[in-house]
Amino acid sequence: MKDFTNAIIECVPNFSEGRNMATIKHITDEIEKIEGVRLLDVDPGKATNRTVVTFVGNPHDVIEAAFQAIKMAAHHIDMRTHTGEHPRMGATDVCPLIPISGITAEETVAFAKKLAKRVGEELNIPTYLYEYAASEPYRKNLADIRSGEYEGFAAKILKPEWKPDYGHTFNERSGATVIGVRDFLIAYNVNLNTTSTRRANAVAFDIREKGRQKKDANGKIVKDASGEAIWESGLLKNVKAIGWFIEEYGVAQISINLTNMHTTPLHVVFDTAAERAAARGMRATGSELVGLVPLQAMLEAGRYFLRKQQRSTGVSDSELIRIAVMSMGLDELSPFDPQKKIIEYCMQDTTKKKLVDMTVTGFAQETASESPAPGGGSIAAYCAVLSASLGTMVANLSSHKAGWDDRWEEFSNQADKGQALIKELLFLVDEDTRAFNGIMEAFGLPKSDEAEKATRKAAIQAATIYAIKVPFRTMQLAFECFELTREMAAKGNPNSVSDAGVGALCARAAVKGCYLNVKINAQDLKEHPEVKPLIAQAEEINAAADAKEQEVWNIVLGSMK
Repeated sequence: MKDFTNAIIECVPNFSEGRNMATIKHITDEIEKIEGVRLLDVDPGKATNRTVVTFVGNPHDVIEAAFQAIKMAAHHIDMRTHTGEHPRMGATDVCPLIPISGITAEETVAFAKKLAKRVGEELNIPTYLYEYAASEPYRKNLADIRSGEYEGFAAKILKPEWKPDYGHTFNERSGATVIGVRDFLIAYNVNLNTTSTRRANAVAFDIREKGRQKKDANGKIVKDASGEAIWESGLLKNVKAIGWFIEEYGVAQISINLTNMHTTPLHVVFDTAAERAAARGMRATGSELVGLVPLQAMLEAGRYFLRKQQRSTGVSDSELIRIAVMSMGLDELSPFDPQKKIIEYCMQDTTKKKLVDMTVTGFAQETASESPAPGGGSIAAYCAVLSASLGTMVANLSSHKAGWDDRWEEFSNQADKGQALIKELLFLVDEDTRAFNGIMEAFGLPKSDEAEKATRKAAIQAATIYAIKVPFRTMQLAFECFELTREMAAKGNPNSVSDAGVGALCARAAVKGCYLNVKINAQDLKEHPEVKPLIAQAEEINAAADAKEQEVWNIVLGSMK
């Protein structure tokens, strides 16, 4: 079964209360009680009498927070007396889950169903599934499910086709709830060098999926046989757009809702809007993101614009984000702070001390201290990081070497592989120390009776097996570094061949160091069914490392004759 420990989903429940701030606070307090969940936004509306709440976290934690919030809303909100301009059907009207990273929409559906089942069975609130989680195609659309609103649900729920997915008795106080999975919505504005709303609208109609009403040569709307206006589709799917004038900045903008960034990426929206603006005599001067954006959208944008320049995409995430910000002018109207605008960065726990975030001196002194961790495992992992970094450096230098313009993509692909290795290996630098600490924590468990002794023994074994798996995985990745350094020594920029050689030396040190860690941690578990095959594979990797290093060494020395 897939581990979703590091996955992130967003939850955006809409509660039918936008005036009583005490009630809203009761609800959001329940969300903030759940460890691992971060409350990002609370947006109440008095006229709509509705509050939109946004929070993110691990899928397991998010659905627990959502359940507690729905439970609190049912306690405080009485739909029998509720009024508001926005369509609604329950105290918690709708509760979408949105996959952000480390999890697909299909995988998120399982969490939506689990949440909906709890709401229906434990809170006795009729619950429907919608969008990706819908149990029937006709239930995908929220508006169709909500049709009739709260006032019509006592009768609607009795119709066989509208039997709720969970909780089958109408709850007069709480109404009904819709839970599902949808794509992330990016609210995004493109700035134009004009003050004309009409011209901004023209570009909006060009790009939005809905398009515009068809007109004849005289400017009259063309209608079909039934008298309905004929629409001409726009260029981009899953894009809604309209033009408006922002008095604060004195510019017209194309206001855009991007409902599926996988179908139409953010950078495609910007480039297409810029092209259509240019065709109409205007220029897209920049853009702005309203709210938060997934990291993936920014990284894809950075790679896209680097490819347009025929530059290597194998650079750090921070550089990809910087390129994306510059290319789309995301800082034109206000500064773009990745730590505040990118969901995954907002989720980071900055209180936890990481080895990889230390200075080189700090890491060295931390290792040199009398504490047993970090030790050889973390250092071996960092040797592998250095190997991958050197191979990536040579690839990036080769990608823009004068006279090699036609080979930029070849080296860019190698640099991408290097960056992937760097990311996972950096994680393993700290993970090796965490694994060691896990063993120490297991040894510290109580052992006063037989039950506690058995629990302690099982915990020690589980922690030890994990402490074997971490350096073994590092071994595998370090061994992959040989291929990168060999390719760069043989085909890369000849001025950097010695760097590739040093990279191979670091890879060998990493493999050998991790091998020692696997061996020492596995001393008492050599015949364990999980451990035995790892030891055998570790022996093979260790034995092959010398020849791989020698191969790169020979290439490097051969080029220096």
